[in-house]
Amino acid sequence: MVNRVFVVGVGMTKFEKPGRRTNEDGSAWDYPDMAREAGTKALTDAGISYDQVEQGYVGYVYGESTAGQRALYELGMTGIPVVNVNNNCSTGSTALYLAAQAIRGGLADCTIALGFEKMQPGSLGSTYDDRAQPMERHILALAEISEVLFPPAPWMFGAAGREHMQRYGTTAEQFAKIGLKNHKHSVNNPYAQFQDEYTLDEILDSRMIYDPLTKLQCSPTSDGSGAAILASAAFVDRHGLAERAVEIVGQAMTTDFASTFDGTCRSIIGYDMNVHAAQRVYDQAGLGADDFQVIELHDCFSANELLLYEALGLCAEGEAGKLVDSGDTTYGGRWVVNPSGGLISKGHPLGATGLAQCAELTWQLRGDADKRQVAGVTAALQHNIGLGGAAVVTAYQRADR
Repeated sequence: MVNRVFVVGVGMTKFEKPGRRTNEDGSAWDYPDMAREAGTKALTDAGISYDQVEQGYVGYVYGESTAGQRALYELGMTGIPVVNVNNNCSTGSTALYLAAQAIRGGLADCTIALGFEKMQPGSLGSTYDDRAQPMERHILALAEISEVLFPPAPWMFGAAGREHMQRYGTTAEQFAKIGLKNHKHSVNNPYAQFQDEYTLDEILDSRMIYDPLTKLQCSPTSDGSGAAILASAAFVDRHGLAERAVEIVGQAMTTDFASTFDGTCRSIIGYDMNVHAAQRVYDQAGLGADDFQVIELHDCFSANELLLYEALGLCAEGEAGKLVDSGDTTYGGRWVVNPSGGLISKGHPLGATGLAQCAELTWQLRGDADKRQVAGVTAALQHNIGLGGAAVVTAYQRADR
């Protein structure tokens, strides 16, 4: 028997530029502070106490072993199992996946997924240089078909963008329109790191990172935390939570296939992982791309968002540029993609990103997204990816649908 899984509480901090925020006493805003804020908000939102939580899954990429325990101890010390999770940029969604899996398999009735990140300013780098790098194969494979640039992230996604331009005639302006959209969406998100709106020319004229990606089409490093409380149907019924509960009606995680190294840039950055994860979720949920009204997806760079339109089935292969031009991915269009501002503008604290996406979609389904609210939301889709690699896709509907 597979148990149903519900999101009954969500919470997050505002995402901040690394090192910018301090506590009221002037001390540095550290990851336990972030976790306490996000976790407390999630528990309050659910209307339960921490001693009702039976398992915890805590995601972070940069940090010492058992930082997950240290983070959750801010909420209580009840002796529950706490699992530390690291899956690169998909870490937050991986924690969510594991917390849901415990309920789905009947191992717990209530779990918490929490993610945080305290990052260093600037481009991402490796922590250990005395051992093999996890993405070594990906980087070497891309180096065979593309010029090499460091840091690797903008190079890898930028190369995939260039490949799409060469194959399908996609333009630099179409990539820039994705940055334009997401910055515009973030104006109404008080949790976003950036809340500035730009013109298309300002997006195009900002500093070039790796052609066609300018600075305003790239996600920043960020500090922040997000959390979600998950529960079984029995727990929801017992505590009268159905009115505000959101059901996870489909969820899948994939890792690299042999086709990752098929000689194309898009495969190296996870295209096949995304396709397979999305299809599994559609099959589980009995829904297709057209059945969703709002989507939070992994726009670490505008090029990735564009490629995801095709991988998630929003349009046919090669048609993503036309989809951008149609206006069908913003308010008034077929879908609203990244109403939060996405990673590009909301920020990207790696361990928290997937849980912030979950929070945004939960608010959208409840009708609690304030100025960001999408009209008539009945189903929501989430996508989160980490190179090296893992992709997590999740579909949500209201419990009382």
